[in-house]
Amino acid sequence: MNEPDQPRMSEPSKPPQGRVTRMLLQWLMRPARIAGIEVLSPRRFRSIALEGDALKGLAWSVGQKIQVAMGSGLSARTYTPMSWDAENGRTTLLAFAHGSGPGSQWASSLQEGDMCWLFGPRRSLDPSAGEPPIVVFGDETSFGLASALKESRQAGGTIHVFEVSDAAEASPVLAAIGLGSATLIARSAEDAHLAAVEAELLRLSASAQFVLTGKASSIQRISRALKAAGVAASRMRTKAYWAPGKTGLD
Repeated sequence: MNEPDQPRMSEPSKPPQGRVTRMLLQWLMRPARIAGIEVLSPRRFRSIALEGDALKGLAWSVGQKIQVAMGSGLSARTYTPMSWDAENGRTTLLAFAHGSGPGSQWASSLQEGDMCWLFGPRRSLDPSAGEPPIVVFGDETSFGLASALKESRQAGGTIHVFEVSDAAEASPVLAAIGLGSATLIARSAEDAHLAAVEAELLRLSASAQFVLTGKASSIQRISRALKAAGVAASRMRTKAYWAPGKTGLD
């Protein structure tokens, strides 16, 4: 049992015992404490607040990422913070547990007071370039980015379209993070639902800026449709967060 005055290191994020790896973690990564956990859905969504002196005074902008150490070695999982309070050293991320991998295990097993190690923030995607309206397309892994963009000063006129596996679960989560007006399109076999996504985005293609995130193959299909409709590449910014059977895309 952990002593009351000793923070618990959650197992999936526990620094390994190897001396070299411990030194690398201390040199490359920042320690942070789990300051709060809000369960946004019983199954898969948790809002996680991290805090620590190492997070103070850091420059962060919407779309940048952090990487949290998982398990042994230097493996990590990537998250897009929803907010960053540099003065008080606090950031909030949205964890989506969509499997049984290290990231899902970490998010599901966390307790307030646990410690973790993170790298960043660092560059990933700049969604704020260009004039509104901005159309954000993605999936459950894109909710954090969309929330951060909503809170930014550049977010006027932002429209959100998400492909989701479970609309009944996703809808209250989005409402909780201020995105209750988002359009949700349920996934279907062989990605047949993407035809509805294309129709929705093409309806907005005359003047919008597009931020395409989430599943790699969905981004590829939507970007092809937009280009075919005459949307210039300069009006699209893309970032694949995942692809089936692959890790480490971002």
